[in-house]
Amino acid sequence: MKFDTIINQPVIETDRFVLRPLRRSDMGLIEHFASDKRVASMTQSIPHPLPPGAVEDFVTRSMSEYRDEDVWAIDGTPEGGSELMGLIALERLDRNQSEIGYWVAPVFWNTGIASLAVEALVLANPLDNDTMFASVFQDNPASARVLTRCGFEYLGDAENFSVARDANVPTWTYSRKL
Repeated sequence: MKFDTIINQPVIETDRFVLRPLRRSDMGLIEHFASDKRVASMTQSIPHPLPPGAVEDFVTRSMSEYRDEDVWAIDGTPEGGSELMGLIALERLDRNQSEIGYWVAPVFWNTGIASLAVEALVLANPLDNDTMFASVFQDNPASARVLTRCGFEYLGDAENFSVARDANVPTWTYSRKL
């Protein structure tokens, strides 16, 4: 793996794709995929339907020097793939910890992309964290398998609000010591 820094955020290279900071040209594909109810309903923060301007605001925040979350595009173009296969992010928490979140476009489900992206981000550990956390909705066992494959350990059950579902949803919480 090679690491280059762009806007204080590294580019992380893997054999199948790169994790790179977002750019304005990503807005169309992000909007296309995030507008899919199957994607939005498995996240806490993506509304469904997407309101006008939501993706532009998200990308603007993600590119800000003062952001509290680093977001990477899963970009397959270096290997002849799609320019945007999904997103993965690290939200800064206190005590040198972060929370990882990700989504993959449905066309790339069951291809190993999510596992490879999580593994690459954990190995790179760009925020030099001691611990990473993650939560997944209990009706998304595929996402839970991604985390356990990448060395995350189950911590317990909880609930998180899903904007797309407009409801609290049972979650499984995981952590990984680094």
